Amino acid sequence: MADCCNGKACEIEALRDRQRSVLKIVLGINAAMFFVELTAGLLADSVSLIADSLDMLGDALVYGFSIFVVARGSRMKAKAALLKGGIMAAFGLFVFAQAMYKIMVPHLPVFETIGVIGLLALAANSLCLLLLWRHRTDDINMSSVWLCSRNDIIANVSVLCAAVGVWLTSSGWPDILVGLALAALFLRSAVFVLRGAMGELRAVHSSR
Repeated sequence: MADCCNGKACEIEALRDRQRSVLKIVLGINAAMFFVELTAGLLADSVSLIADSLDMLGDALVYGFSIFVVARGSRMKAKAALLKGGIMAAFGLFVFAQAMYKIMVPHLPVFETIGVIGLLALAANSLCLLLLWRHRTDDINMSSVWLCSRNDIIANVSVLCAAVGVWLTSSGWPDILVGLALAALFLRSAVFVLRGAMGELRAVHSSR
Protein backbone atom coordinates (compact mmCIF):
# COMPACT_ATOMS: atom_id res chain seq x y z
CA MET A 1 0.00 0.00 0.00
CA ALA A 2 1.32 3.43 -0.94
CA ASP A 3 2.10 5.92 1.78
CA CYS A 4 -0.86 8.28 2.14
CA CYS A 5 1.54 11.21 2.41
CA ASN A 6 2.36 10.72 -1.26
CA GLY A 7 -1.18 11.65 -2.20
CA LYS A 8 -3.91 14.16 -1.55
CA ALA A 9 -5.42 12.22 1.36
CA CYS A 10 -2.55 12.97 3.71
CA GLU A 11 -2.56 16.66 2.78
CA ILE A 12 -6.26 16.89 3.63
CA GLU A 13 -5.78 15.09 6.94
CA ALA A 14 -2.87 17.34 7.84
CA LEU A 15 -5.03 20.39 7.08
CA ARG A 16 -7.81 19.06 9.30
CA ASP A 17 -5.35 18.48 12.14
CA ARG A 18 -4.11 22.06 11.85
CA GLN A 19 -7.67 23.34 11.81
CA ARG A 20 -8.57 21.37 14.94
CA SER A 21 -5.52 22.62 16.81
CA VAL A 22 -6.22 26.25 15.98
CA LEU A 23 -9.91 25.94 16.83
CA LYS A 24 -9.13 24.39 20.22
CA ILE A 25 -6.81 27.29 21.10
CA VAL A 26 -9.26 30.02 20.08
CA LEU A 27 -12.10 28.17 21.84
CA GLY A 28 -10.14 28.24 25.10
CA ILE A 29 -9.32 31.94 24.71
CA ASN A 30 -12.94 32.88 24.03
CA ALA A 31 -14.33 30.73 26.84
CA ALA A 32 -11.97 32.35 29.35
CA MET A 33 -12.71 35.86 28.10
CA PHE A 34 -16.46 35.23 28.32
CA PHE A 35 -16.24 34.79 32.09
CA VAL A 36 -13.88 37.75 32.49
CA GLU A 37 -16.02 40.13 30.41
CA LEU A 38 -19.36 38.99 31.81
CA THR A 39 -18.18 39.46 35.39
CA ALA A 40 -16.68 42.86 34.58
CA GLY A 41 -19.77 43.90 32.62
CA LEU A 42 -22.10 43.07 35.50
CA LEU A 43 -19.88 44.83 38.04
CA ALA A 44 -19.44 47.90 35.80
CA ASP A 45 -23.11 47.93 34.74
CA SER A 46 -22.00 48.02 31.10
CA VAL A 47 -24.17 46.94 28.16
CA SER A 48 -21.21 46.97 25.79
CA LEU A 49 -19.12 44.63 27.97
CA ILE A 50 -22.04 42.26 28.50
CA ALA A 51 -22.66 42.28 24.75
CA ASP A 52 -19.00 41.53 24.07
CA SER A 53 -18.98 38.74 26.65
CA LEU A 54 -21.96 37.10 24.95
CA ASP A 55 -20.10 37.42 21.67
CA MET A 56 -17.20 35.56 23.30
CA LEU A 57 -19.55 32.82 24.51
CA GLY A 58 -21.15 32.56 21.09
CA ASP A 59 -17.74 32.26 19.47
CA ALA A 60 -16.67 29.55 21.93
CA LEU A 61 -19.79 27.57 20.98
CA VAL A 62 -19.13 28.24 17.30
CA TYR A 63 -15.56 26.97 17.58
CA GLY A 64 -16.81 23.87 19.39
CA PHE A 65 -19.22 23.12 16.53
CA SER A 66 -16.46 23.82 14.03
CA ILE A 67 -14.11 21.31 15.66
CA PHE A 68 -16.89 18.73 15.44
CA VAL A 69 -17.42 19.19 11.69
CA VAL A 70 -13.78 19.65 10.57
CA ALA A 71 -13.55 16.09 9.23
CA ARG A 72 -17.13 15.92 7.97
CA GLY A 73 -18.65 16.62 4.58
CA SER A 74 -19.92 19.85 3.04
CA ARG A 75 -23.51 19.14 4.09
CA MET A 76 -22.64 18.81 7.77
CA LYS A 77 -20.42 21.91 7.61
CA ALA A 78 -23.26 23.89 6.06
CA LYS A 79 -25.64 22.71 8.79
CA ALA A 80 -23.13 23.78 11.44
CA ALA A 81 -22.89 27.19 9.75
CA LEU A 82 -26.69 27.45 9.97
CA LEU A 83 -26.45 26.82 13.69
CA LYS A 84 -23.70 29.44 14.03
CA GLY A 85 -25.89 31.95 12.21
CA GLY A 86 -28.76 31.18 14.55
CA ILE A 87 -26.54 31.74 17.59
CA MET A 88 -25.37 35.09 16.22
CA ALA A 89 -28.97 36.17 15.64
CA ALA A 90 -30.07 35.08 19.12
CA PHE A 91 -27.27 37.05 20.81
CA GLY A 92 -28.01 40.07 18.67
CA LEU A 93 -31.62 40.10 19.82
CA PHE A 94 -30.60 39.56 23.46
CA VAL A 95 -28.17 42.48 23.42
CA PHE A 96 -30.81 44.66 21.76
CA ALA A 97 -33.19 43.82 24.61
CA GLN A 98 -30.48 44.67 27.18
CA ALA A 99 -29.88 48.04 25.54
CA MET A 100 -33.60 48.80 25.57
CA TYR A 101 -33.71 48.00 29.29
CA LYS A 102 -30.79 50.37 30.01
CA ILE A 103 -32.60 53.12 28.12
CA MET A 104 -35.68 52.67 30.30
CA VAL A 105 -33.68 52.17 33.53
CA PRO A 106 -30.51 54.27 33.03
CA HIS A 107 -27.29 53.66 34.98
CA LEU A 108 -23.85 55.22 34.63
CA PRO A 109 -21.34 52.45 33.83
CA VAL A 110 -17.77 52.41 35.17
CA PHE A 111 -15.68 53.58 32.22
CA GLU A 112 -12.34 52.50 33.78
CA THR A 113 -13.49 48.87 33.90
CA ILE A 114 -14.88 49.06 30.37
CA GLY A 115 -11.56 50.40 29.06
CA VAL A 116 -9.26 47.93 30.82
CA ILE A 117 -11.34 44.85 29.99
CA GLY A 118 -11.90 46.15 26.46
CA LEU A 119 -8.12 46.31 25.90
CA LEU A 120 -7.70 42.79 27.30
CA ALA A 121 -10.42 41.47 24.99
CA LEU A 122 -8.87 43.24 21.99
CA ALA A 123 -5.51 41.58 22.68
CA ALA A 124 -7.15 38.16 23.04
CA ASN A 125 -9.17 38.48 19.84
CA SER A 126 -6.21 39.84 17.87
CA LEU A 127 -4.37 36.64 18.75
CA CYS A 128 -7.37 34.56 17.63
CA LEU A 129 -7.61 36.45 14.33
CA LEU A 130 -3.90 35.90 13.70
CA LEU A 131 -4.23 32.17 14.35
CA LEU A 132 -7.26 31.84 12.06
CA TRP A 133 -5.96 34.02 9.21
CA ARG A 134 -4.33 31.24 7.18
CA HIS A 135 -7.49 29.10 7.37
CA ARG A 136 -10.05 31.77 6.45
CA THR A 137 -10.55 30.41 2.90
CA ASP A 138 -10.26 26.66 3.62
CA ASP A 139 -14.02 25.99 3.52
CA ILE A 140 -17.38 27.41 4.70
CA ASN A 141 -16.72 26.10 8.21
CA MET A 142 -13.43 27.96 8.67
CA SER A 143 -14.70 30.97 6.71
CA SER A 144 -17.58 31.48 9.14
CA VAL A 145 -15.20 31.03 12.09
CA TRP A 146 -12.85 33.68 10.73
CA LEU A 147 -15.78 36.04 10.19
CA CYS A 148 -16.72 35.66 13.86
CA SER A 149 -13.16 36.53 14.88
CA ARG A 150 -13.04 39.56 12.59
CA ASN A 151 -16.28 40.84 14.07
CA ASP A 152 -14.76 40.45 17.53
CA ILE A 153 -12.04 42.98 16.70
CA ILE A 154 -14.67 45.48 15.55
CA ALA A 155 -16.65 44.86 18.73
CA ASN A 156 -13.60 45.34 20.97
CA VAL A 157 -12.71 48.67 19.37
CA SER A 158 -16.34 49.73 19.80
CA VAL A 159 -16.20 48.85 23.51
CA LEU A 160 -13.12 51.03 23.91
CA CYS A 161 -14.96 53.87 22.16
CA ALA A 162 -17.81 53.38 24.64
CA ALA A 163 -15.39 53.72 27.56
CA VAL A 164 -14.03 56.98 26.16
CA GLY A 165 -17.54 58.24 25.45
CA VAL A 166 -18.78 57.52 28.97
CA TRP A 167 -15.70 59.26 30.40
CA LEU A 168 -16.14 62.37 28.25
CA THR A 169 -19.90 62.73 28.63
CA SER A 170 -20.51 61.27 32.12
CA SER A 171 -23.47 59.54 30.50
CA GLY A 172 -24.44 55.94 29.85
CA TRP A 173 -25.55 56.71 26.29
CA PRO A 174 -22.23 55.89 24.58
CA ASP A 175 -22.31 52.46 26.24
CA ILE A 176 -25.93 51.90 25.16
CA LEU A 177 -25.25 53.03 21.59
CA VAL A 178 -22.28 50.68 21.30
CA GLY A 179 -24.45 47.86 22.64
CA LEU A 180 -27.04 48.59 19.96
CA ALA A 181 -24.32 48.73 17.29
CA LEU A 182 -22.98 45.35 18.41
CA ALA A 183 -26.49 43.90 18.27
CA ALA A 184 -26.80 45.18 14.68
CA LEU A 185 -23.39 43.66 13.84
CA PHE A 186 -24.42 40.27 15.24
CA LEU A 187 -27.63 40.31 13.21
CA ARG A 188 -25.88 41.39 10.01
CA SER A 189 -23.26 38.65 10.38
CA ALA A 190 -26.01 36.14 11.13
CA VAL A 191 -27.73 36.97 7.85
CA PHE A 192 -24.42 36.63 5.95
CA VAL A 193 -23.59 33.24 7.50
CA LEU A 194 -27.13 31.91 7.08
CA ARG A 195 -27.22 32.89 3.42
CA GLY A 196 -23.87 31.21 2.78
CA ALA A 197 -24.93 28.06 4.60
CA MET A 198 -28.22 27.80 2.72
CA GLY A 199 -26.40 28.34 -0.57
CA GLU A 200 -23.96 25.56 0.34
CA LEU A 201 -26.82 23.22 1.23
CA ARG A 202 -28.53 23.93 -2.10
CA ALA A 203 -25.26 23.26 -3.94
CA VAL A 204 -24.78 19.94 -2.11
CA HIS A 205 -28.38 18.93 -2.82
CA SER A 206 -28.18 19.80 -6.52
CA SER A 207 -24.92 17.86 -6.95
CA ARG A 208 -26.57 14.62 -5.88
